[in-house]
Amino acid sequence: MRQFIVECWDSVMSHDFNPLKHIPDLQVRHMVLQILAWMWCIAFSLYVGSWYVMGVTFAAHFLLIAAIAITIATFKISENVYKFREGYHSANRA
Repeated sequence: MRQFIVECWDSVMSHDFNPLKHIPDLQVRHMVLQILAWMWCIAFSLYVGSWYVMGVTFAAHFLLIAAIAITIATFKISENVYKFREGYHSANRA
C-alpha cells in the first residue's frame, strides 16, 4: 500500500515521473503545475459551492507547489555547483 501511495504521488508531483518532465525549463514546468493546481482549486470550489474555499485552496496550492519547486531548483543548482554525483571534493575551488 505504501508503495502505491508513493507511486501515485510521484506520478503527479515528481518532475522525474510526470509528463511535465519533457519541459526543459524549470520555471515553465512550475508555471504549468501552478495552472493545473489552480484549475483543480476552482473545480473543487465550484463543486463545494464556496468562494471562500477557493481562496484558501488557491493559497494552499500555491504555497505547497512553490515550496516543492524551490526545493527542486535548490537541489539542481547545488548538484551543478558541487557535483554531488562525483563527490563533494570535486567542486572547483579558487
